[in-house]
Amino acid sequence: MQFLKIVGAVAAINMVARLFGFFREVVIGYQYGTSYQADSIITAFTIPNFLYLVLGGAITTAFISIYSKLEDRRDEAFLKTLFTGLTVVVGAVTLLFMVIPNFWIKLFFAGMSDEAYLLTRDLFVWMAPSTFFLVISMWLSGVLNVHNKYQFSAFSTLVFNGLFLIAGIVFYPTIGAFAYGIGATIAAILMAVVLFWYVKRTKIVPLSFGFEKMPELKRFLKLALPILFGGATLQFYFFIQRIYATGLPDGAIASLNYASKMTQFPQAILMTAVTTVIYPMLAKLTASTDRGKLEAHYRKGIRLLFVLLIPATVFVYVYAKEIITVIFQYGNFTVDSTNQTYPLLQVFSWSMVALAINMYITRFFYALENSYLPVVFNILSVFGVNILVIQLFIETQGANAIALGTSISTIFNMICMMLLAKRMYHFSLFTKKIGMKMIGYLLLSTALIAGFSFVAIPFMLVDVTIGGVITAISIVIGMKVFQ
Repeated sequence: MQFLKIVGAVAAINMVARLFGFFREVVIGYQYGTSYQADSIITAFTIPNFLYLVLGGAITTAFISIYSKLEDRRDEAFLKTLFTGLTVVVGAVTLLFMVIPNFWIKLFFAGMSDEAYLLTRDLFVWMAPSTFFLVISMWLSGVLNVHNKYQFSAFSTLVFNGLFLIAGIVFYPTIGAFAYGIGATIAAILMAVVLFWYVKRTKIVPLSFGFEKMPELKRFLKLALPILFGGATLQFYFFIQRIYATGLPDGAIASLNYASKMTQFPQAILMTAVTTVIYPMLAKLTASTDRGKLEAHYRKGIRLLFVLLIPATVFVYVYAKEIITVIFQYGNFTVDSTNQTYPLLQVFSWSMVALAINMYITRFFYALENSYLPVVFNILSVFGVNILVIQLFIETQGANAIALGTSISTIFNMICMMLLAKRMYHFSLFTKKIGMKMIGYLLLSTALIAGFSFVAIPFMLVDVTIGGVITAISIVIGMKVFQ
């Protein structure tokens, strides 16, 4: 019960934080629809956000795994050394972004129209400084999480998304799209300041600069580098989407972004709450020889993700057009924008469960300091299956082919990861009894959600709201049954 209470608290904070981030996408849609300006705002933040999630995530994951097993003040020396190295390396990369922005935009997004390219480059100059503060913030959040301060680390994300949203609204009338360039950097700085202040105030760790040669650094790099590449392959889904979309008409990047954000929103809230809490527990459990407890955590997380995300997937797929209309179709987001976006949302919805399961199982391999095999499957999925599907269908299906590549490759990866966990660690998904109960629950909840969509209700908002309520009730019942 304590586990579920912590998950619930983190989920609540994450929900508010993700809502702010999601509302930012809605506001961009209202202001710019599916125009080249929307494409530029989304594309300019791609690189800072990529490094935030990939570099910051890899360093934090490896840090938690090593730090949680250190004793006798070795943990303090390791923390200071990592903090110093991170500051120097990420600071240098950030300066390169600011000094030669043309190189980076041409390298990744050369297919954009001239107008979109120039605006993207100028926005990137303003957003580039956020890279440093975002990565440092991710690591500071890891420091808090390993000391069981989950709520405040989640709160820091709320600060960032809230300030980024406010900047986009307040400064838009005077400086237009540049409101988001300035907003990204201001929000990232304040998030880092809040985290740094909390760590210093609570004296959880002695946060200061220093460097010491120690064997843990080699162990850290051995673990972090494959995690970095593995994390990069996951985020490369979004990079690849935008690279391919630059060759499509203006608005394709924005439509793909709106649709993918709609599937990421419930997936991120629900999955992040589970993995944020469970990973530090896993890192500590792997220090013992009790594989029974480790498998019990594995099964518990899988049950939670199935209960949370399969009903959500059904809801998003069935009500895709209604969801886009109700949430986005205002201002410059027209009926044409809706018709361009909702089919992509339907295809992306197939990836919701698979993305969450992939990340969840991968965390187990990381906690066991086995980071290479997940990387192999990620590379095969992202750069093999994903690109193959896009190449085969982009000429005839356009942006739909990009969404299809993501969904098919994530499902392929999920199956591979489940089989790998079963083969290497004998982790099964469910006992036979729980498995049969789970199948019954999922079939019943799917039938209720999908079946109600055929009921004729003249008011779209009422229709989608009732569908959402039925989905929420299904999830609550599932949480009660499978806790």
